[in-house]
Amino acid sequence: MSRVLLVDQDSADRSRIATALAERGIATLEVDRGEEALKLVRSSSDIDIVVLDRKLPGMSGEQLLQEIKSFKPAVHVIMLTAHGSYRSAMESGRLDAFSYLEKPCEIDDLEAVIAEARADKVHAMARHEIPHGFSGSIFRWLIGSNGSRPGVVLLGAIILAALLISDPPERMLTLLSAPKTGSMQDVNLGYAGYRKMAEGETVARHFSTLHGFDRKATADDGSAVAVPLPPEKVAFKAQVMLGTLIIAALFWATGAVPVGVTALLVGVLMYFLGVMKPDAIAQAYAKDAVIFIFGVLAIASAISKTGLDRRIGLLLLGPASSLPRLLFIFLPLLAIGCSFISEHAFVAFIMPLFMMIYVSSVTAVGIRRDRALAVMFILSICFAANIGGPGSPAAGGRNAIMLGILGDYGAAPTFGEWVMYGLPFVPVMALVVAAYFYFVFRRKIAVRTLDVSSIVRHAAEKIGPMHRDEYIVAGSLLGLVLLWITLSDTFGMGGPAILCLVVLNIFRVIRWRDMAGIPWDVVALYASACALGKGLADTGAALYLADGFVSLLPAVFRSGEGLAIATSLFTGICTQFMSDGATVSAIGPITVPMALISGTAPWMVGLATAFASSFAHMLVIGTPNNAIAYALAKDPLTGEQLVRLGDFFKHGFFVLLLSFVVLWGWVFFGYWRWIGF
Repeated sequence: MSRVLLVDQDSADRSRIATALAERGIATLEVDRGEEALKLVRSSSDIDIVVLDRKLPGMSGEQLLQEIKSFKPAVHVIMLTAHGSYRSAMESGRLDAFSYLEKPCEIDDLEAVIAEARADKVHAMARHEIPHGFSGSIFRWLIGSNGSRPGVVLLGAIILAALLISDPPERMLTLLSAPKTGSMQDVNLGYAGYRKMAEGETVARHFSTLHGFDRKATADDGSAVAVPLPPEKVAFKAQVMLGTLIIAALFWATGAVPVGVTALLVGVLMYFLGVMKPDAIAQAYAKDAVIFIFGVLAIASAISKTGLDRRIGLLLLGPASSLPRLLFIFLPLLAIGCSFISEHAFVAFIMPLFMMIYVSSVTAVGIRRDRALAVMFILSICFAANIGGPGSPAAGGRNAIMLGILGDYGAAPTFGEWVMYGLPFVPVMALVVAAYFYFVFRRKIAVRTLDVSSIVRHAAEKIGPMHRDEYIVAGSLLGLVLLWITLSDTFGMGGPAILCLVVLNIFRVIRWRDMAGIPWDVVALYASACALGKGLADTGAALYLADGFVSLLPAVFRSGEGLAIATSLFTGICTQFMSDGATVSAIGPITVPMALISGTAPWMVGLATAFASSFAHMLVIGTPNNAIAYALAKDPLTGEQLVRLGDFFKHGFFVLLLSFVVLWGWVFFGYWRWIGF
């Protein structure tokens, strides 16, 4: 049972309060000095609230408050003093006191504040990323809570150990040791670095040379030669990456440890199990996509800070006067827009706006939170942006990679041809996503009347006409989007984003503190996803996975629509764990030649692969959209993470299934048969 610690040098006051609280069923402890209180708070796990007198012998109340918050930030401190002042109240607020009461205080008032503090405990723990503790049962301890699940951590360790002590599969050794011949029958044709391999070179040798693992030796004639790693040692590194993939997916899906810690664990395993050299691992973490995510999260704070998100909302959400209009009109428009302009940018710009709409909606009906509403907002926008990927080659790097692969075989579609084959999928799938969230959440959300356009209009009216900072942010955003559209091939997506940040800082719109205050755990998460994809691709682990899938295909799935279905299914699964570009790079070189060998139109299989790489709905690491949405989906008042990893996994799974149904039924057996190839 949790207890309240009373810290007061006046024994009479202390006893009076303790007796009154005990009569109300509140257990207490009493001390008269700050030093004793500090020892109790540090050593006791059942003290969740401290009622603290400001004037104490030795250590002052403010000093004790600061000490308590430094090592147990979720413990709520109620300042209770007869020596109050405006300045001391401000100082207590700065040090994160829960409440400030003056003596003499009515016991009923103190009891009410204690009840509020206990009700807020879960939010305080969420703000400070402190997992809930469970006692009394080893089973409950193993299950744990979000951020601390010892049973899942133990399971991950067992899986990794089993992979590391087992001999590499024979098929993996065959794939790593087969020389490149340049023919369509090469078993290593799907290796991400196949086109860079020399004639006669094996995957093991290419990896060893690429990452500097060659050992110098002296030949019989006295000349220096480079001896590559044998296939068995490269296979061990591939097994490490497979184990890392399983652990990362398991931990992210269950919340076994904090998101950022899992992101760091990926690097720890790659470093200490010798997958690549340290510099190569660091480079794998520092991709352009990582800089892009950092940039857009910081830019999103500038948009929200200046109020520009409300102006953008007026343009985009005018028709959204009800929940059906929001879902069935706005989401298809968003998805189509994401077919031609970076979906990551759309999500980054829109998400702060919807968090403002969420807060306004719950405040209007007089409730503290409506997590179902937040989940519906965030995930519907995120998934609608994801499915814009098939609409055009401009939707993402994965599409450009597929164009390159098809071009290698002389079968690349033009921009207009891609749009003809891909864009009809987008609004239909967006309507399916809208229907899913409407029927799943319409009875779960507490906010029954939702007029988004009215909320945005009133929010925009409150801040008055546009001012200098809004014009600067708007101009910077326009320039940023133009750079992304015209020069992203040269400068990437991250370069223009950090240029925009520099410009906004020069004009004093945002400060370094604003940029440094972004959720870095999400940046680390996506950086680890890049490193994971790089390790899987370079070691041949991705090739082994792809080859295993192809070998399981029955005859009906080796040509025509069957091959397109199989290809999209495997791509859709892989893209949950790897970046979309890495997925297409690993799978495309296998499936496009399979299409040619089987007499299937290469466009059918190539586009099926590229389209399904947009279905990264289940895990936060699947796409920057998910990472950005997860980072911004926090309650502005309590700091609680409103959308959790489990929400992505659960609803993403069903949307993934629906994506396959629409792709196969509407596209493969629908208008593609009518258009022809």
